[in-house]
Amino acid sequence: MDIVLVDTSVWINFFKAVETKSSLFLKDNLSNIIVATCPVIIQEVLQGVLSDREFRTVSSYFNALTKFSNNPYELALDAARLYRDIRKAGFIIRKPNDCLIACYAIKNNVRLLHDDKDFYHIAMNSDLQVQLI
Repeated sequence: MDIVLVDTSVWINFFKAVETKSSLFLKDNLSNIIVATCPVIIQEVLQGVLSDREFRTVSSYFNALTKFSNNPYELALDAARLYRDIRKAGFIIRKPNDCLIACYAIKNNVRLLHDDKDFYHIAMNSDLQVQLI
């Protein structure tokens, strides 16, 4: 089974039942892929949850996923380099955490499922592989 890192943008649409190509791909393929996550994605998703009940539900959902735990200092340096390289190429990444998420995918050699156009710029200027839908 393929391992896919699922970005915050997809999780938000998935949990809110907003149908995008990526959220539908996740819904339709949960039994066909190994879903992975990383600390920054968990933080971004959970910080947007409003109720304590929903926080517990969503948090427990993440407990069942494959968790990447790369060296955070190494990833921070890689993400900063990636951000700078993309800026030199003429693109500004709106959320620097996207570079960190991309580095998790690159370091673990997995595809990233996303609903965020910045990842296209990252993929064009790095080794990031995005999930084709």
